[in-house]
Amino acid sequence: MSSVNRAIIEVTGLTKRYGEVLAVDNISFEVTEGELFGFLGPNGSGKTTTINMLTGLARLDGGTVRIGGIECTHSPKAAQHLVGIVPDESNLYPELTGFQNLCFCGALYGMPKNERQKRAQELLEAFGLTDAAGRSFEGYSKGMKRKLTFAAGIMHQPPILFLDEPTTGIDVASARQVRQLISELHHQGTTIFFTTHYIEEAERLCERIAFIVSGRVVMVERTTNLLQPVQGKNVLLLSVSDSGAKLSEEMNAAFPEYRFQSTAPGQMRVESAEPINIAPLTRLLEERGIQVTEARRHLPSLEDIFVEVTGIEVELMKKEKEKAVGGGNQ
Repeated sequence: MSSVNRAIIEVTGLTKRYGEVLAVDNISFEVTEGELFGFLGPNGSGKTTTINMLTGLARLDGGTVRIGGIECTHSPKAAQHLVGIVPDESNLYPELTGFQNLCFCGALYGMPKNERQKRAQELLEAFGLTDAAGRSFEGYSKGMKRKLTFAAGIMHQPPILFLDEPTTGIDVASARQVRQLISELHHQGTTIFFTTHYIEEAERLCERIAFIVSGRVVMVERTTNLLQPVQGKNVLLLSVSDSGAKLSEEMNAAFPEYRFQSTAPGQMRVESAEPINIAPLTRLLEERGIQVTEARRHLPSLEDIFVEVTGIEVELMKKEKEKAVGGGNQ
């Protein structure tokens, strides 16, 4: 992160309604210059609505926004020259080629012809799209479209970049390439505001993370601080023939040094500050007629913090991820 510790994105009381639905509910946060800031939450939590308000694509119903020291609350395009946007859905022209789309985006930002053509060629090469440069955008695969949309967002080398679910729905190789570029841009000093519902992605990339649920920011914290409470914990996941709240109560009474929780049908979570001795646990369960089919160690991660803070089961997020990836294998 940049050594200049000043806020480059300042949001206070941001609110948005769609009819009776309160999509974004009075949220406030700051992003520091050079920071990679993650906005983490399930689909429908208000991530895209927030990023649309910050980039001038949606009107604010309340609150204030300052970007790069520029007041943008009533003039959403005032800081446009400082900002690059990679939306969740492509905003490029299907009838134009990849090269033409990038050059057009450069022209919108006032780049001279020679400069934008050179930059377009550099980006096409960086994203592995040189062979497709002369093909119309509508003929691109989903992964190729996502990469060109990303290239268009950084065409004018903006100091602030807004990324809305940049790896959703694309193949594994393309997602890896996009994540690598995000890391490189961050190390070069670009301020990045990054929305995602991929917990592993947020943990891997982001310096600070805001959890947003049902339009409300429930926590903003440095990733290292979020992970600190779970570091050093020992967690064991047991697959059992029967589980439930009653069984957890019995196990907690029998082994007060451990914490037992039924996390799903047929699954029990065991947590302890000390190493867990599996043998007495399985013995007691078998005495109660419950078969243990699997016991595996679990490395605590941001998932555990997310579930604890939001109350949202990680399985829901994983299903969203699988659905998105399933739609992007082309």
